[in-house]
Amino acid sequence: MEFEPKILGFLCNWCSYAGADLAGVSRIQYPPNLRVIRVMCSGRVEPSFVIEAIKGGIDGVIIMGCHPGDCHYLEGNFEAITKFDLLKNLLAFTGLANRVHLEWVSASEGVRFAEVITKFTNAIQDLGPSPVKKQKKNSELLIDLNAMQRVVNDHRLRAIVGRKRALTQEENVYGEKIPEGNFEKFQLEAILDEFHRQKIILLAENKPISVKELAQEIKIDSGKILEHVVTLRGKGSLALDHINWCNINFRRRDWGDPSCS
Repeated sequence: MEFEPKILGFLCNWCSYAGADLAGVSRIQYPPNLRVIRVMCSGRVEPSFVIEAIKGGIDGVIIMGCHPGDCHYLEGNFEAITKFDLLKNLLAFTGLANRVHLEWVSASEGVRFAEVITKFTNAIQDLGPSPVKKQKKNSELLIDLNAMQRVVNDHRLRAIVGRKRALTQEENVYGEKIPEGNFEKFQLEAILDEFHRQKIILLAENKPISVKELAQEIKIDSGKILEHVVTLRGKGSLALDHINWCNINFRRRDWGDPSCS
């Protein structure tokens, strides 16, 4: 039996949803795999919405909005691009980045809407069912997705991502602007650091875990793990549990005996 993917679409009310409506009234054929959520603007689609859908077993997610320059809210679709870039950078850590897509379709593009949905559905069919469906509760993939969901809600990272366009395209009072390549590198480093920190917190939720064990689980150098642990202790997110002759074990700050600090 041929695999029929479940695809979730976030459609902008003013353009893409109207384009879908035009495709319908014009009786243009396209695959019936799409489940639609109408939003007022593509910029309203938070990365956490998409991650939650993927965690729920959705095979593919497509976000559709007005063409850049035609946004009903002026710059909402530029916000969508910024958030989507953050999402793609995170999902690349798990190999799920090709299951999400961003596209522009206007209210008059019923034919284009059908073509976009057909192409995306075929791409997801080629990929096969989402690997999330077969995962156990505490699998590495689900831990990664839970860590990502925390990352995209981090206010510091959201502030960095939200300022991208202003910092790379507009000059400051000294007539300077940050080269986009430099900003991308800095942003990716910040995303990766926060992802590792959130994963450390999740791994320390149920039992004390050592720096050595964290390095093995996350697959990065012990020295970098220790840097993250020091940062998290400073924020009050982790606490020292105990020290033995070869390991320093940490736990999440809000569980266990509060006297162990």
